[in-house]
Amino acid sequence: MRKNSIKNTRVNGEVQKVLAEVIRGEIKDPRISPLTSVVAVEVAPDLKSCKAYISVLGGEEARKETYQGLKSAEGFIKSQLAKKINLRNTPSITFIMDQSIEYGVNMSKKINDVIAEQGTLEDEE
Repeated sequence: MRKNSIKNTRVNGEVQKVLAEVIRGEIKDPRISPLTSVVAVEVAPDLKSCKAYISVLGGEEARKETYQGLKSAEGFIKSQLAKKINLRNTPSITFIMDQSIEYGVNMSKKINDVIAEQGTLEDEE
């Protein structure tokens, strides 16, 4: 299976969906933030490993706690993945923290602040 094939894209999407369900609803670890989302998943063409890009809305402490909780629940997550997706091999999961959502929220806030500042400057003139 090639890296950008249709099959690989479908497997990535299915693994992402199942990972999101498991993290959101089945893990009972209090360290994992409820504002955790699976941004993207890249499954290797040989189905032996995958990279899961995780985004946590909150501070640096929440991000670290969530990462530790996910690392400790890695075996459970892999077993749930094996039960819910019928793949030849169940990939080992590497969690990578992704700040793209937080970056986008921060940029939107900055844009709104600039627009509001320009509006007050125009009102004064």
